[in-house]
Amino acid sequence: MHEIEPHFRWRDDYIASEDELSHFYETEYNEFEFDKQLYNYAIHPQWDTFGSPTLYIKILYADYDSHYAIIELLGEWNDLINNDIMLLKRNILELLMEQGINRFILIGENVLNFHASDDLYYEEWFQDVEDGWIAGLNFTDHVIEEFKAFNIDYYINIGSQLDSFNWRALKPAQVFDRTEEIINRRIH
Repeated sequence: MHEIEPHFRWRDDYIASEDELSHFYETEYNEFEFDKQLYNYAIHPQWDTFGSPTLYIKILYADYDSHYAIIELLGEWNDLINNDIMLLKRNILELLMEQGINRFILIGENVLNFHASDDLYYEEWFQDVEDGWIAGLNFTDHVIEEFKAFNIDYYINIGSQLDSFNWRALKPAQVFDRTEEIINRRIH
């Protein structure tokens, strides 16, 4: 687990700890030891915590002019016990929405499990983005199945071309453009 590092190739474009509008502004990271853990596994110190004991994030990119953010996730997304979506929405997403972000790209290839509770916070988030959207890239099949079982896929665009997205080879604007293109084809 400690070798799973947040995507770092966009650090020339954006660093959340240097963004005055970010929740993580002026966050200092331990460069010498693993100071975070997921259950009994050490995780890379560059991951950010937002209140969940089992889910970590990294805001890889936020473009306030183009109104989108790309967020990478690591761990177990547990709404049933920890109400992770409520913590994520209240502590991170609402701050981004206050700055005009209304399109969210969630990278879920490192989400190990998803445990649903209800869809109220997803519905609230979906309504809050108004003309925007929420997309999930590269979530694993079993996580997607759990999303679908609880109708989370009504609020977060997942599946199909969003499951095999080679986002690491692209720049943030290219990831956004390609994601928006896929979502627009679904809508029309």
